[in-house]
Amino acid sequence: MRVAIWAVVAAAWLFASATPSNARGPYGSISVGNWKGGAFTNDKNGAFTHCSAGTTYQSGIFFMVSIAENGSWRLGFAHESWRLTAGEAFPLALTFDGQPAFNVYGMPLGTQLVNVEMPVNSALINQFRKARQMTAFAQGQLFQFNLNQTAQLLPALLNCVVSVKKNGVANAGEFAVATKPAAAPPQQAAPGPTQKPARSGTGTGFVVSSSGHVVTNHHVVGGCSEITGNLSGEAPVKLRLVSDDETNDLALLQAPTPFKDVVSLRQNPILVGNGVVAIGYPYHGLLTSDFTVTTGIVSSLSGILNDTRHLQISAAVQPGNSGGPLFDLTGAVVGVVAAKLDAVRMARATGTIPENINFAIKTGALRDFLDNSAVAYRTAEWREEMKKETAEIARNARGYTLLITCTVNEQSANAKKGN
Repeated sequence: MRVAIWAVVAAAWLFASATPSNARGPYGSISVGNWKGGAFTNDKNGAFTHCSAGTTYQSGIFFMVSIAENGSWRLGFAHESWRLTAGEAFPLALTFDGQPAFNVYGMPLGTQLVNVEMPVNSALINQFRKARQMTAFAQGQLFQFNLNQTAQLLPALLNCVVSVKKNGVANAGEFAVATKPAAAPPQQAAPGPTQKPARSGTGTGFVVSSSGHVVTNHHVVGGCSEITGNLSGEAPVKLRLVSDDETNDLALLQAPTPFKDVVSLRQNPILVGNGVVAIGYPYHGLLTSDFTVTTGIVSSLSGILNDTRHLQISAAVQPGNSGGPLFDLTGAVVGVVAAKLDAVRMARATGTIPENINFAIKTGALRDFLDNSAVAYRTAEWREEMKKETAEIARNARGYTLLITCTVNEQSANAKKGN
């Protein structure tokens, strides 16, 4: 984020009682992961007004959380591309962990910053406090926020307000609240009767480089204590996590030795109506130990709430397909299978059961992820004369489509809920 927008945001957090130019701070320090902030005062009378902290996400949006002196909560969103009109209500749809959206109205505090009130003890603030993921749909764009660090951030903001009200800004220090270290388990030769055994889940991945790099979904390997992968009919190998992107639900793994075959990523865009083939390991062990193949078309070039990072596809996918390759009819990868629409939730909301609505991450987002991870990958141009039979695409996929197995120990079990 450029200095100009940071200055606008930092100045504007004196929400209700003054103009943006009347805020001064921060005093003291809040430093929790990428979140930075502190206490602020009204520079006209020196009175303490609020504590806030903010961070910039990869999408370019700046997100701040604030607790005022009277205990009220507020969220702030800023983006350099926004040109807002002061006093004109700004609609947002906020979704927490995939729950039904909250339709709220923010109030612009300048041309680039929006303030959203969070009433104390409301369903909105309660969802925010416990959520791990939040999405915000505004100005025709969908923004995603990882909220994993809010478990440490929110106590720090509360501590800031309590401390400053008691001791004043002159004595402001570091407000982050130290977390208690987990007690070390007693040593024993074998798991005792009270210890939970390790659990495992499965997903799909595919080889993207001649150096043994494998791509899958972040949600397939998030919270894993051990990750293995194996081609159909071959022994599993241990994979290490190289990098991941929770916002775009991508993860990069690497095997100790290279694989023989590598996919090619389609370079030119796929079109609505083009045929696709999804390959993966759904319900591994319950249906079959081999991978399955489904076919369909590209139904839309955007996902839920017009998320342009995703393709909507009609090819059937199930739990376990996550992270698998989506091929065009030449055998080039056009997406990473990510999710299917929650039929039960949609039926409850609309009264109808959705059919054949599934989603894949486009290769544009995948290429950006691989570029940022310094991974060399292959590309291919679409040519009509290169179209193949589905059986040939599936046969070739045996060389680079892996079953991913995630082992979850007792400590990481709460972080891993499934694929």
